[in-house]
Amino acid sequence: MAARPFYQDAVDDPYAYAARWKEKQQKPVVAHFCSYTPEELIWAAGALPLRIFGQSERIVAADTHLQSYSCSLVRGALEDALAGRLDFADGFVFPHTCDSIQRLSDIWRLNVPHGFHLDAVLPVKLDTPSARDYLRDIVARFGRDLGHNLGIDISAEALAATVTLYNRLRAGLQALYRLRSERPAVISSSAVHAISRAAMVMDREAFADGLDSLLAELAGCEQPPATRKRLVLSGGLCSMPDIYNLIETAGGDVVWDDFCTGSRYFDGQIGDEQPWLAGIADRYRERMVCPAKHMDLTRRGAHLVDLVAATRADGVIFVLLKFCDPHAFDYPYMKGMLDTAGIPSLLFEIEDQQISAGQVRTRCEAFIEML
Repeated sequence: MAARPFYQDAVDDPYAYAARWKEKQQKPVVAHFCSYTPEELIWAAGALPLRIFGQSERIVAADTHLQSYSCSLVRGALEDALAGRLDFADGFVFPHTCDSIQRLSDIWRLNVPHGFHLDAVLPVKLDTPSARDYLRDIVARFGRDLGHNLGIDISAEALAATVTLYNRLRAGLQALYRLRSERPAVISSSAVHAISRAAMVMDREAFADGLDSLLAELAGCEQPPATRKRLVLSGGLCSMPDIYNLIETAGGDVVWDDFCTGSRYFDGQIGDEQPWLAGIADRYRERMVCPAKHMDLTRRGAHLVDLVAATRADGVIFVLLKFCDPHAFDYPYMKGMLDTAGIPSLLFEIEDQQISAGQVRTRCEAFIEML
């Protein structure tokens, strides 16, 4: 009988994993909503950073506070909080990203009675010297506010150890993605997706150790010659993990992604120069932007075209949350740049995981056959 993967508990039930961690470690849990949350500071403060994915399948209470056209991440997260499924969390962080998350912050503050509440108002425009200085100030202020709420002063030693750990963690995820891209048969794309999500939930030291062991194990694996079509996925938060299995069943291999719960999470490293807070802030400024941030008018589209070339992919599948305005606004120009480069693409809009698996499989089969 095969051993249970080191990441499986965190993927199957993130909330239960975090609650058990808190009870065992006697340390706080701080939940957040976005890969722009400076989670290095949360870990350096002795707490577990927990990414909220909005996992409720039946949304009732949240609809009394939110419009039905809010995305499933926002509605599902609020439903979980109102239903008491997040009562174990000691605090919640709301980064300045899309309008829905910003309004969720206000609704959460008024209706969720437990846990401290922090807004991280990061700049939207990132391509100016003033944005760099402002972002550094915001990260430093976030560290002070976080420490105040947790009753701790985050030390330079804790920051140094955290920077080393997170650089190791992100380098490991980068290596896993490269391995998957170069040797797709060694590990399934659904497993890679699960591992990247677990990185945002698990004890970070335990995750880094588990990932290092897995990479060492996979390094010696043999694989058959690659004959399947190579695909890149693009979007925000992939709330339909089964899409990986459906793509593989249809004859494709996902060799990379452009998700905030995927490659954007581990993009870039923190510089080893001090002060550490400046290095942490600079990484968030220099990593690949999401649609809620601005670098230049074509940065995201050019990145996706370059990603396809670098991974020798045959096409792109967009997996977008329905009612996610930032990604919806970006999609036409990104598709246009792919078309200009001769790269085929396919679009799926996902809402509360209600899309038919049969429909997805049929469309994937037709797309891959076209390739």
